[in-house]
Amino acid sequence: MSEHLPDTNYLDPEMLQRLGDLELIAREVVEGLRVGSHRSNLKGFSTEFAHHRQYSPGDALRTIDWRVFGRTDRYYTKLYEAETNFDCHLLVDASASMNYGSGKVSKLEYAKYLSASLAYLVLKQRDSVGLSVFDSEVRAYLPPRSAMGIILEIDRLLKGVKTTPKTSLAKQLHDVALMMKRRSVVVVISDFLSDVEDILGGLDHLRFDGHNVIVLHTLDPYELEFPFDGTWRFEGLEGEEPLTTQPQRIRDDYLASMGEYMESLRAGCVAAQIDYAVVDTSRPLDVFLSEFINERQTTLGGGAPAARS
Repeated sequence: MSEHLPDTNYLDPEMLQRLGDLELIAREVVEGLRVGSHRSNLKGFSTEFAHHRQYSPGDALRTIDWRVFGRTDRYYTKLYEAETNFDCHLLVDASASMNYGSGKVSKLEYAKYLSASLAYLVLKQRDSVGLSVFDSEVRAYLPPRSAMGIILEIDRLLKGVKTTPKTSLAKQLHDVALMMKRRSVVVVISDFLSDVEDILGGLDHLRFDGHNVIVLHTLDPYELEFPFDGTWRFEGLEGEEPLTTQPQRIRDDYLASMGEYMESLRAGCVAAQIDYAVVDTSRPLDVFLSEFINERQTTLGGGAPAARS
C-alpha cells in the first residue's frame, strides 16, 4: 500500500479505514485542512490561554499579573509566547452503543480517527494533548503531553477496549474532571445516548472547574435519518429488549423524539457556554474538521462558544 492518499481533500471514513495506520490517517487529514500551520490560525482552540492562565500553587509570585488581579480580584500568571502551551483533553466514549455502524465504519472507529486528528492538530501547535477512554467507567487516562507518540497510544487503547453498557455519563465526566490538574480544553466525543439532564450535569462539572468544553455529538447517519424499509429486528447495544417492527410505521415518531432530544442537548450546551457540533459519521472527516475549526475562529473571537447542528 502506498503511504500517500489519492490527491483529494475528501477523506471519507471507509478510505481512512483502508489506510489502517492511525498516525498516517491523522497526518493526512490535518495536512489537508488548508487552515495553515501557524499557531495563531488555530487560536480558536486556545483562546483562554493565549496570554494568561489561572494561578496555581507553586507558580512563582513574580509571574502574577497584578493589573488583572486589580480588575478581577483573581490571580492570573503572565505567560510569554514560548510558554503559552495549553492542555487539550480528549474524552472518547467507548460504550457498547458506539459500536454501531450502518456502513463499514462504526461510531467508535470514526471517533478514533477524529480524536487522533485532533491530537495531531494540537501537537502541531506545540501544545499538549491527553486522552481518556470511558464507558461504564473511566477505562484509561493518559495525562497531557506534547509527544506525537500519544497518537499510537490512542490507537492501542481504543483497540484494547471491551465495550460495556453505559451507566451514568455524569459520573464518568466527574471522575475525569478530578484527574485534571489545570484548566484545559476538553473535547468530549460520544453519541450521548443517555438522559440529557445526566449528560448536562457531567458537562456542567467540567465548566464549573473552568475548562473550555467542546461536545462532538457523534452519530451514524441511520440514527439521524432512520431510512429503514421492510421489516427489521432492532437489537439494543446496551441491554435493551429487541424490537421487531416495520420502521416506516414508527419513523415519524422516532425522528420527532430524536430531534427533541438533540435540541435539548444542544440548548443545554448553549446555556452552559459549551461548544456543540453534530458529527455525522458518513461525512468526510477533513470536511467536518475544516468547517468546525473555521467556525470556531470566526465565532469565538469574542470568547463566546459556538453551537451548531
